[in-house]
Formats: sequence, structure tokens, C-alpha cells
Amino acid sequence: MDENRNPDHREPANGETVNEEPDNLGLVHLLRAVTVEFGLRQTEFAARNGMHPTDVRALICLLDAARADEPATAGLLGARLGLNSAGTTAVIDRLERLGHVARVRDDHDRRRILLRVEPAAIRLGREFFGPLIDGVLQVLDGFDPAERETVRRFLTATHAVFAPESRP
Repeated sequence: MDENRNPDHREPANGETVNEEPDNLGLVHLLRAVTVEFGLRQTEFAARNGMHPTDVRALICLLDAARADEPATAGLLGARLGLNSAGTTAVIDRLERLGHVARVRDDHDRRRILLRVEPAAIRLGREFFGPLIDGVLQVLDGFDPAERETVRRFLTATHAVFAPESRP
């Protein structure tokens, strides 16, 4: 056997095309396709609601921080979005003008200003993304608990690869 030959390779039969891509690389491409589609839905949501796509990412970051019980500050938002101070302020100002975000004083440290996603923005997001989320939940209902745990481990480890903390 030729040692340089791809072990997944086989000759096509009757004019068929054979995918020579290893399974793992195929999964990477599939994950990329899902993220591209998700990004397109975010862009569509932004356009429908007079927002910039970065504004949608900012809202997601703020909602994630609230879910994790993290104080959502301008510094946290800027770091998560990879923006400088001026860019972060511009995003917050736009979201505040649109009524999607409020600046509120921290109850524990009155010097600190926190960012809160307004209920109307949450409703707007649910109206648009709710059916998509419901679809994903239906897909997950078809997996047993062990399979869901495998998916969770994969996505958690993959997220760690892409997270800024893991970059050199």
C-alpha cells in the first residue's frame, strides 16, 4: 500500500464523487457552516432593527454576562468584543439610544456603572431568535443524555480553542 495515500480515499464507482475529507475535518467545516449561518441571522436581525452587527454581538455578550452573574461593565464588553474604549462607548451609546441597554449604578460600588439589557430588547430578540432556538432544542431532544454531554464537551473544548485567553 502507498504510505502517502490518504487511508480514507477510495476510487469512485460508476461516476460517483467520493469525499476524501477526513471525518474530523468535515466536522470542522460543518461547525463553520453553522457559525456562518448564525452570523447571517445576527446580521439579518441587526438590519431589521436598525442596528450594526456589532450591536447584536454586544447584546449577546451582555446577556451571557447576566446569565453567568458577571458584572457587565464597559470594560468587560470591550474586552469580549475586542474593541478599544472609544469603540465600546460608541456601541453602548447606540444601544442606549435605541432603548436596548441602560447604564445603571452598581448597588455594591456606586462608582461603577453597569450595563443592563432592557426587557424590550430581550423580547425583540426572543421574537426573532426564539423559533431558531426552539428548532435547536428540538434537535437536542433527539439526543440521549450521553450524546448531549458529548456535544457539550465538544463545543466547550472548541470554544476554548477560539477564546481570546487561548491565543498566544
